Amino acid sequence: MNKQRFLEKLLAGAEVEWLPIGEVTQYEQPTKYRISGKEYNDNYNTPVLTAGKTFILGYTNEIDGIYEASNAPVIIFDDFTTANKWVDFDFKVKSSAMKLITSSNKARYNLKFIYYHLNTLPKDVADGDHKRHWISNFCKKKIPIPCLDNPEKSLAIQGEIVRILDTFTELTAELTAELTARKKQYTHYLNRLLTLQNLVAWKPLGELGKLVRGNGLQKKDFTESGVGCIHYGQIHTYYGTYARRTKTFTSEKLAQSLRHAQQGNLIIATTSENDEDVCKAVAWLGSDPIVVSGDTYIFQHSLNPKFVSYCFQTDSFQKQKRPYITGTKVRRVSGESMQKIAIPIPCIGDREQSLAEQKRIVSLLDTFSTLTNSLSEGLPREIELRKKQYSHYRDLLLDFPKQDEQIS
Repeated sequence: MNKQRFLEKLLAGAEVEWLPIGEVTQYEQPTKYRISGKEYNDNYNTPVLTAGKTFILGYTNEIDGIYEASNAPVIIFDDFTTANKWVDFDFKVKSSAMKLITSSNKARYNLKFIYYHLNTLPKDVADGDHKRHWISNFCKKKIPIPCLDNPEKSLAIQGEIVRILDTFTELTAELTAELTARKKQYTHYLNRLLTLQNLVAWKPLGELGKLVRGNGLQKKDFTESGVGCIHYGQIHTYYGTYARRTKTFTSEKLAQSLRHAQQGNLIIATTSENDEDVCKAVAWLGSDPIVVSGDTYIFQHSLNPKFVSYCFQTDSFQKQKRPYITGTKVRRVSGESMQKIAIPIPCIGDREQSLAEQKRIVSLLDTFSTLTNSLSEGLPREIELRKKQYSHYRDLLLDFPKQDEQIS
């Protein structure tokens, strides 16, 4: 789509005027739509919204003070961050630190057109800047309105732009919904394939292999060359860094780690700031020598490493580890506790058959994983491409000429 040819056809010689957003919109404080309680439940009907990334905080059963956006859609605008959302369903809000934005004149200004243009504007928000931005900043920014002297034609042009952008938005939403469904399916098969009671034997990690703690390398031990190092800590993760090395490996910490870090062994992160990432299988080792930090354990075993890493993702594994998690800000599970956590092993009495079954299960789960997680293949990649396509056309369609460069 050529921008100039498209706009020439769309505008048909009409001029564009740039008006302050505060003139084409009106706002309302959401005080009367605030939730009065703190109880959320997915079985309730009315969503509680924030303009930020979370968007839907939960659902409430409160019936008073509901904003009926199903009858008249609205833009919710976070006054502090300038984050905003288009809402066309009934809702309540948690905080009054937002504005509810509507068109000041529906016969002249299409609110969805304003919403799309709003998201092309620079935020102008500095770190630590805790002030309200709608009145002080965004109301003064200008938006292009075509054919101001002909409201009917103006709305038609605004509506056509909204129609095109809505098409991209709906396609992305459909793909996102498909991805959500596939992730649920992936989780279902992950748990089912690995927990068939009559086909597997549950064995604790301590019986299946050996857990060896990392060597406790510190930042001062890292260099630009030497032995590869994985430092999976409480806050930082370092890949592509190295540990000091001598010809004879005189460093006992380094030598100890190298002895245990053999091909196929798993790197288990045992500390994190959230429970979900405690006891996470973050990598399995290749043929190159590697050292790991004291925030991780090396799991020495003779199983399929990818099969074991999938076992760590199951609901069963997550439930088993919870009683062993300790700590406040930094959460952790000790190696001694990890040894007690059991994973399912197929065909336990026949090693060759067991490894074949592990490989088969890994192949099936890899297919689902690629579909749901891959940024180079599968749905995430497709969604990312559609988002880029949407951003391209949004910028193209809303790049109206300024007053001094009107299309003739």
